[in-house]
Amino acid sequence: MYQKLHKNRSKLMRLKMGKTGRFILSGHYCFLLLISLILGWVLLFFHFLVVVPPRGEGLPSASILSSNNAVLLPIFQSQREFLQASPLPFSNKKLPDFSPAKKHLWQPLKRFGAPNDTCAGKYIYMHDIPKEFNQDMLDHCQNISLWTNMCTFIANTGLGPLLEDSEGSFSESGWFGTNQFSVEVIFHNRMKQYRCLTNDSSKAAAFFVPFYAGLDVSRYLWGGSTTIRDSASLAMVAWLQNQPEWKVMGGRDHFMVAGRITWDFRRKTDEQSDWGNKLLLIPEVKNMTVLVIEASPWHHNDFAIPYPTYFHPSKDSEILEWQERMNSTKRTVLFSFAGAPRPEIETSIRGQIIEQCKRSIHCKLLKCDLGASKCHDPSVVMKLFEESVFCLQPQGDSFTRRSIFDSMLAGCIPVFFHQHSAYSQYAWHLLSNHSSYSVYIREEDIRTRNISIENVLLQISPERVQSMREEVIKLIPGILYANPQSHLQTMKDAFDLTVQAVVDRVTDFRMLMLEGRQIEDPKGSDANEGLKAEKESVSVIEETTRRWEGKRRKGEQEGAHFVKDSASDTVTKELKENDEGVIFETLIWKKDLLKKEAQRQNRIL
Repeated sequence: MYQKLHKNRSKLMRLKMGKTGRFILSGHYCFLLLISLILGWVLLFFHFLVVVPPRGEGLPSASILSSNNAVLLPIFQSQREFLQASPLPFSNKKLPDFSPAKKHLWQPLKRFGAPNDTCAGKYIYMHDIPKEFNQDMLDHCQNISLWTNMCTFIANTGLGPLLEDSEGSFSESGWFGTNQFSVEVIFHNRMKQYRCLTNDSSKAAAFFVPFYAGLDVSRYLWGGSTTIRDSASLAMVAWLQNQPEWKVMGGRDHFMVAGRITWDFRRKTDEQSDWGNKLLLIPEVKNMTVLVIEASPWHHNDFAIPYPTYFHPSKDSEILEWQERMNSTKRTVLFSFAGAPRPEIETSIRGQIIEQCKRSIHCKLLKCDLGASKCHDPSVVMKLFEESVFCLQPQGDSFTRRSIFDSMLAGCIPVFFHQHSAYSQYAWHLLSNHSSYSVYIREEDIRTRNISIENVLLQISPERVQSMREEVIKLIPGILYANPQSHLQTMKDAFDLTVQAVVDRVTDFRMLMLEGRQIEDPKGSDANEGLKAEKESVSVIEETTRRWEGKRRKGEQEGAHFVKDSASDTVTKELKENDEGVIFETLIWKKDLLKKEAQRQNRIL
């Protein structure tokens, strides 16, 4: 009986102790957990964060390190007390110098702007340069081109005359006969309407130089001496060097538009026969960001922006309506090509592309030969692109061609044959995932006749085609230039994307300078250009490219002199061999050359 009572009592005690123990144990863990969280937060706070000292102790009270490392705790938001992250253990990252001595570098940064200033970190200061570098060229527009009267094309703030819609391929408004070399005039007029333009250079995130470099060089490409070709560029640089704004970052915060391809500004010698001027080789200009319609893949200071198209909308709704129209357009042609062969360029694959198109029942060809041709009617060309699923985009007179953007504007999926036709060019405006919006076929496969374009395109599933077309149509706002006389509401056009990219690039330079680090060449080749230290492979590739372009240009230049000096109808062929053993055939036209070049200047090829 005693044992039974003792057993029951022990069992009862265990139950009570168990209940109490669980309660005590649970409370103990809660208390330990709370203490651990508080202690961990305090340790983290004081280990990784340093409160910025007050003014007069070396740093501005509102300074932070960078957008990636900055921490703004919610409890401090009302007082706007910023915290500065210290470098992590074993980190090589240097702290930026936000001392008063470096105010000229950090003041334009967004973090130091007023809380309600939506333009902080985006301000652009536009230099008021002498008229000889821009307006005087427009006032004497008849001298801009030997082949074309550019006065027509610089009208309407660079957009050109209004177009007639012969094929019903345009929307109701916004279509102009825009010349492919007028982008610097358009850009300048867009900049005049830029929302964050400032006259206070101390707030400027970047500095725009409205020098019409492309129009300048085009005046002297055929026949001008090297001294004349370089004169305006050198004078412009000399003027900039005397400006106080230039001295802040040595030109690294300056940018301008040179509205032609990069090879027109990279003359390496002073021989009269060498092509173009040396704008992009001037040491001071190498510090600048120069925007061109085709950049060099191997140099750091030029960046490609889209060729201007014919469409320049004035409001968002015009873009949305156009996108919807292109999305619902019935496309009856699998692939098309609008262009002419390039027999004078031995490496060109245009001849093979035209042959393949002629043999295919799924291809439509708009051949742009000399004389009367529908390809010089923008409405006809846009009609072709609008009814095509794929648009073939081989190299033009250089890596790129305006037709790339005209076709994408029409919702046509581009087919590229060279990496430098788009992928290495328009990183700010096109997708990094190239296969999401385009098709790539190697030039070599076409040249050696190892591949059928038709078969490649027929193998792409309808679902994949639809996805690619949707991506192309999404890109439309960013590859066109809005009408400078109006404002888009929410959409960003090519101008907006370019300015933002330039500001981001300059901001990176500012941070590197504040951290005391060396600014390295992002493309990795131009630092010692012209010296033996330049990478040999890059030099050879670039030189081959320049020769390819230069030989064609030389034929036109020599032909131009013949046109002026002789009435002969003879066509002379000159065979020349470059260092790599490639034979270039230079055709010298003594008849119809002026007509051909005038057409080339105005066509969409």
